[in-house]
Parts: sequence; C-alpha cells; structure tokens
Amino acid sequence: MTKIETAHGAGGKIMQRLLEDVIIPSFKRRKIGELGLDEMDDGATLNVDRTDLIVCTDAHTVQPLFFPGGNIGTLTACGTINDVAVMGARPIAMTNTVIVEEGFEIETLGELLRYIDSIIEPLDVAMIAGDTKVMPHGTLDKLVMSTTGIGTVYGDKPVTDAGAKVGDDIVVTGPIGDHGTTLLAHREGLEFETDLKSDVAPLWLPIRDCLDIGGVHAMKDPTRGGAAVALNEIASKSKVELELLEKQIPIRPAVKSLCEVLGLNPLHMSCEGTVVMAVDPTKTDAILATLRKHNSTRDACVIGIAKKDTPRVIMRTSIGGRKIIQVPYGEPVPRVC
Repeated sequence: MTKIETAHGAGGKIMQRLLEDVIIPSFKRRKIGELGLDEMDDGATLNVDRTDLIVCTDAHTVQPLFFPGGNIGTLTACGTINDVAVMGARPIAMTNTVIVEEGFEIETLGELLRYIDSIIEPLDVAMIAGDTKVMPHGTLDKLVMSTTGIGTVYGDKPVTDAGAKVGDDIVVTGPIGDHGTTLLAHREGLEFETDLKSDVAPLWLPIRDCLDIGGVHAMKDPTRGGAAVALNEIASKSKVELELLEKQIPIRPAVKSLCEVLGLNPLHMSCEGTVVMAVDPTKTDAILATLRKHNSTRDACVIGIAKKDTPRVIMRTSIGGRKIIQVPYGEPVPRVC
C-alpha cells in the first residue's frame, strides 16, 4: 500500500502501522519528559521548572458539522479536555487552529467558536492562542479544527495506558457506541429513525473526583475505533488480559439494533463522552459512586477484570462462550471526530 486511505486516520490496525512504520520513526528526538511519541498515549509529558505538564494535540474533521447532541465546536472542546483528563491532568489551556473553506458563513463560524467557549469557560480553561486559514472553495469540506490541550498533572504522576494491574476492575463510565452510531444514523443517504444522540461531554470533573479517591491505574477515551481499540491498547501496553462480561457492557438498544442491521460491532463505534478505566478493586465501589453523581457518567459500571495472561481482550458471551475482541482494521464510520 503506497497511498493514504481513509482508514489510515481511523484508529485501527492500518493507522497503527502508519504510525509505527512512517510517522514516529521520522523524528529522532521524541520526548522531553517521561512520555513521548513512542508511548503513543493520549498526550505527552513536558517537565518545565519541575512542573509536569501534559500536552496533547488533535484534529477534528467531523461530518456533518452539526449532529444530534453536539457539533464540531463541542466535539473539539470535549475531545481536547478529555485527552488531557485521561492522562490524569487538569486542563488549563487550549490553542485552536481553524481551516475554513471560502464561502463558509461567518455567523456559523462564530456560533461554533462560542460552543467551544461554552465547554471550556466553566472549567477555567483558557483559549490562549490560535490561527485561521482560508482554503479556496472546493478544496476543503467546509471546516477543520486542530487543537492543542495543555494540563498540569493532578496527582503524583500521569495516568498512562500501561498502568493496568492484574486484579483491576475494568470500569466504563457510560454506554458505548453512542457517538459513532448517531453520526451513522444521520448521515446523508441513511434513513434510520432513532432518538440517538452523541454522548459528547467534557469529563474532567468526574475524572478529577475519581483521582481524588485514588486507585485509577489506567484510563482511555474510546474515540476512533471505539472501546475495542481503547481496551486493546490498555491490555497490550499493560501486558494483561482484559476479560469482559458481555451482559455487563452498557449498550443502548438503538445502538445495538442499528449495529445488528448493518453488521457492525458496537465495540468498534466511537464514543466522545465515555472513558474506560482500570481501577483498584478496593476502590471500585467508591469510584462508581462518585461517577454516578455526575450526569455524564451516571451509568458507570464494571464490565470486566484484568488477569495475568496473554495481553489481549476477551469477552465472555451471554451464552458462556469466549471470543477475542480484535482491533478493527479501520473506523466503520469515517469522519466522526
């Protein structure tokens, strides 16, 4: 394969190979703190005057720009906030680059930027810098946003994908697959009638409360590639087997039905307001209790356990079988974030 395909940006196996074979080896110096490019986590550490900062970067190409439950503005803000938060850091600042197509409505651009502010301002996150570029009509699909998030490590050290321990409970903060399925159901040419809406939400406050309790060993937000990618990354980097119980995984009936009709796996569908965690089992009850106090994480539950075995994700099915949860080749629904 010699040319970039849509799947190269989708979070699955083909994107992993692009990162490992082309992008990461292109840079000789890949970290200036504990975590850098090689760890392929949600962000990197930056030690400045003995203060550990977390820095993450992301781009947002969602189509359509407005969708049930959110828009590219809320998605940009929440995606950046959550990438910093799952590293165990308090978000403090953002930058945002807007690349806009000639002819785009200025009023709509202002509306989307105000949506960003409606998410970050209540969290005391500042928009400290940015850039705006205009592309000729027909060379860009309306609008792209690219953000950088900056945070300060909240506890003694960052939370990484590699921190899960044998015996940990695997917690998910809410139903999976809502965002990707919502985008799929409302794309042009698909005529499914559903009340689904995206789960897009900022999760710093519930994550902060969990960090205050302690015992959070690993966290990941299951965006591109869904829960399957997030859980497999935790398993492979932590060198543990994650055993899931199918009957305990929260999936909305509409998500399950739509995926069944189209032959898709809900575990491959993206989320934008959900986190998977590996937590100390002695802290599980307290963590679930505090998560359930927040509207965005009120459906938090345990879906499995970390075991000493081959690093992989296994699901015990409702009929008693066991199957391996694979990383998808690519995102079944492109341009969801």
